[in-house]
Amino acid sequence: MNVKDFDYYLPEELIAQDPLEDRSSSRLMILDKKTGEIRHSIFKNIIEELNPGDCLVINNTKVIPARLYGAKVGTDAKIEVLLLKRKENNIWEVLVKPGKKAKIGTKISFGEGKLIGTVVDIVEEGNRLIQFSYEGIFEEVLDELGQMPLPPYITHQLKDKNRYQTVYAKYDGSAAAPTAGLHFTKELLKEIQAKGVTVASVTLHVGLGTFRPVKVENVLEHHMHSEFFMIEESEAKKINDAKAAGGRIISVGTTSCRTLESAADENGKLKATSGWTDIFIYPGYSFKIIDALITNFHLPQSTLVMLVSALAGREHILAAYEEAVKERYRFFSFGDAMLIQ
Repeated sequence: MNVKDFDYYLPEELIAQDPLEDRSSSRLMILDKKTGEIRHSIFKNIIEELNPGDCLVINNTKVIPARLYGAKVGTDAKIEVLLLKRKENNIWEVLVKPGKKAKIGTKISFGEGKLIGTVVDIVEEGNRLIQFSYEGIFEEVLDELGQMPLPPYITHQLKDKNRYQTVYAKYDGSAAAPTAGLHFTKELLKEIQAKGVTVASVTLHVGLGTFRPVKVENVLEHHMHSEFFMIEESEAKKINDAKAAGGRIISVGTTSCRTLESAADENGKLKATSGWTDIFIYPGYSFKIIDALITNFHLPQSTLVMLVSALAGREHILAAYEEAVKERYRFFSFGDAMLIQ
């Protein structure tokens, strides 16, 4: 399976730079995964596609303002740090730019010394382990000094950082938003529940590995980075009960999908669990639990295009993406949505 099999043409002007004022007013493409038939709608009308007894599974992770701008102590050389994974004792795995300025022992000052980071190790792919020292509560210091880690293809400043956060974000830990969830408003979720659709939550802290480009020609040689996930007992029960009663399990986003598929047993049953997943879903994968997926439009040759191709078939996905380009849909994190069912 060659990475170029998952390529498509995307004009740069279709990459959404700003979120829409009304989250639920984005466009919605509805794709029949069996026939490849395409319909066009508006996201707030997704309620018409959902049936009583269905279960919508959302990822309630919260994006942390993980991008920090600092200076090397003693030289004032500018250094940018992106928090990836919390380890222990105030140690984080981070990306550092430029890396050559961050040798072991280097001290970096953020916010004129409100936060000091010391490089304690260099790990795989040149990532650093940095130990932070500060006064007070780390999350509060980070909230003051950090910026939202928007993807590199978004060049506009984000006016309101809550717009890169779902309305149901709960647990701090992500370096990127689970973007399919950005289309939901609290009102729309209430309407969906009033229709008899169960809403269940899982947690997967999104790492940058999700968006890491595939650098190998043979897809099967690509290595996914691991991400932490958690499913609580009450939520596992909601999902199992819906499945047992014949309802569809509809994943909101590829992160919820990867969480469910990592945690389900061979019979498609879930139990309360937590751990790390590096699941890589590509065509040929047999889905254990999800029936449908709400997702955004993903980067060419990405692991996420491979995941949606596993669900709907590569030909159907590439035809749908071609149609989206023709119809001037908005792409990527702040872009429009697709329901694959």
